[in-house]
This record gives sequence, C-alpha cells and structure tokens, in this order.
Amino acid sequence: MSDLPDRRMLLVHAHPDDETITTGATMAKYAAEGAHVTLVTCTLGEMGEVLVPELAHLAADRDDRLGEHRITERDAAMKILGITDTRWLGGAGTYRDSGMAWSESGAATVAPDVAPNAFWLADLREAADHLVAIIREIRPQVLITYDDFGNYGHPDHVQAHRVATYAVALAATPSYRQDLGESWDVAKVYWTTSSESWLREGLRRLRAAGDHTTFEGMDPDSDLSFMAVPDDQIAASVVADEYAEAKIDAMRAYPTQIQVDSPFFALSNNLGAYVWGTEFYRIAKGTPVPGEDALEHDLFAGTR
Repeated sequence: MSDLPDRRMLLVHAHPDDETITTGATMAKYAAEGAHVTLVTCTLGEMGEVLVPELAHLAADRDDRLGEHRITERDAAMKILGITDTRWLGGAGTYRDSGMAWSESGAATVAPDVAPNAFWLADLREAADHLVAIIREIRPQVLITYDDFGNYGHPDHVQAHRVATYAVALAATPSYRQDLGESWDVAKVYWTTSSESWLREGLRRLRAAGDHTTFEGMDPDSDLSFMAVPDDQIAASVVADEYAEAKIDAMRAYPTQIQVDSPFFALSNNLGAYVWGTEFYRIAKGTPVPGEDALEHDLFAGTR
C-alpha cells in the first residue's frame, strides 16, 4: 500500500471496451496525472458480436474463442490509455458474458438462454468478495461503475452495479471477512452517465456534419431519456479534451467490437474532443465538491 500514489481510482466494468467508451478519457487523464488507476473487468465479453469478417469464427456460436481474443484487445487499449493495473473479476474467465436481448421498450434485457456460469447468474456475495479483496488491497478513494439500470439495461452492467455496490459496503465493514484485508471505506462512488443536453448538441452537430443515418429517427429535440439523464442529475464532468485522441485510438484497439470505419465514427472522430473528451457522472456515495458551474471536475475533490 505504501508504494501506491496518494490518489487511487477503481473502475468496475462489465466487458472489454466498456471502459474505453464510457470512461476512457477519465482513465487516461488521471493516469497521466499520477493517480493509480485500477480496472476490473467482470467478463471476457464472449457473447459480443464480431465485426471483423475474418475473425467471425471466434463468435460464441462457432469456435467460441472471442473472449481470449478480447483479452488482447483490452491489453492493447489499456496500453494506449496508460493503465497498468488491470484485473478480471475472480480471474480471467470466471464469469461468462451473459449476452442480452432487446426488449419491446428498446432497452436491453436478459437473453432467453443464459450459460450456467454467466455473470448474470453469479452468486452476489461470491462475486462481491472478489472485489472486496481488490478494494482492500488498492484502498481507492474513488470507485466508478454503472447505475442500477446498467445505463441501458444490459444484464452484465446491472450485475456489475450490484456487485460493486455490495462490495463497497462489505469492504468498509471491519468485522467482515478479515482474511480479505483490512477494511476500507471508499469515499466516493460514481455512476457513468450521459448528459441529455450534451447528447442533443452532439446529434445536432452530427446532422450538421452530414450524418443523417446514425441514430436514424432520433430527433435531437425528442425524448432521449432512454440514453441520457437530465443535466440536474449529473454531479460531475471530467473534461479531458487533451486525451480524446488517446480514447479514440484505444477504441480502435477493439476492432471486433467497434466499427472504426463507420460514418458515425468518422464524423465523431472529426468532432474529436467534443464527442469523446468529456465524460459525465452521477454521484452515488460521498459529497460532491462543485465548481462555479455546479459540477465537479475533479472526482477526488474532498477526499483524503
């Protein structure tokens, strides 16, 4: 513990690539500033869709080797972002990607067939204990994960939220599983989110740039509550424009999952810092320390 920097951040994500898309700029910024950033990924992402034709054989319904390939993709992405401490919850392959289906409401939901070792079916306390040990080892002041809906309903995101929430409570309990290390109370817990106003403006900029097919039918002035939250629910924004390019490069490290040659990616890449350089958070534990714009801009503010 004495060898770790004063500022320590732990992120709990469901699959490889989730961390880069939603928190990549935040991770790169704090790592570059000398904070210890630890990434815990809960599954290998075995059920993901393979976007590279020559790697289609890796898919779950064929060779079922996508998970091991995504390990290499995550390693490459984290090297770009400057993250050196990466973990798999319980060890690589302990929990399998649960997959998902789309509900009639348009949100993600549990798939009809779920593998016995799927993360969605994991024993909550067993999974939380794996994370308790990491929390007590790293002793982070800040933990980042998803909200109770997993941002859009994906069962693995929901389960990651549950595991992280339970682990934070258990890790702070001195009498609980002393064999997992000395108790530690995480000062601040954040949930990743999207800003409604930011999303609306981003859609307008994409349309103005000539993209009328991405998010087709999504009116910038319509109800966007299924993808973003009102700005008054957001506690923090990490403005990391100087790390937007690194985030984009890290996304390119996931070719099986992110179609970097799509019209959306090309246009959003051109918009650069605006689309990728600012990331938003709701606060779930702790007291925010807002600036003049009523938002926090340093997630460690108010911690020791």
